Amino acid sequence: MKWMTLLLYGVVLGLCLASLQFFQYKLLVLEHAERWYIGLIALLFLVFGIWAGKKLTRPKEQLMSGERPEPPQPDQPREKVLEDLGITPRELEVLELVARGLSNQEIADHLFVSLNTVKTHTSNVFNKLDAQRRTQAIQKAKALGLLV
Repeated sequence: MKWMTLLLYGVVLGLCLASLQFFQYKLLVLEHAERWYIGLIALLFLVFGIWAGKKLTRPKEQLMSGERPEPPQPDQPREKVLEDLGITPRELEVLELVARGLSNQEIADHLFVSLNTVKTHTSNVFNKLDAQRRTQAIQKAKALGLLV
């Protein structure tokens, strides 16, 4: 009889504990479900933002194999550097005018070409010198001995 009483008390206490856990679950999860969803969505966007940031800010590779061509050495003759980089005489002329501080429109007027032609030449020069801005292109061109 004593063990029946202990068993009965154990079952009653177990049911009380289960009901308390259920009400705690209901209070935390069911009544605050929208906060849980908002938190999960925020976590999802955080992970996606970090992934996208790393993917978008990765430097672009010049060649499909992932190898970058070696830049010409500054002690080479100017013609050799121009040939190695593939810079045409017209692109060099545009680069020299950029180095003098002329705008694209001023360069177009000076060379008697369209503004789009100047933009194409400057874009080609930037790509060949692996530069992002005018100042960077001028700096690299001076380091290679293309500009005085």
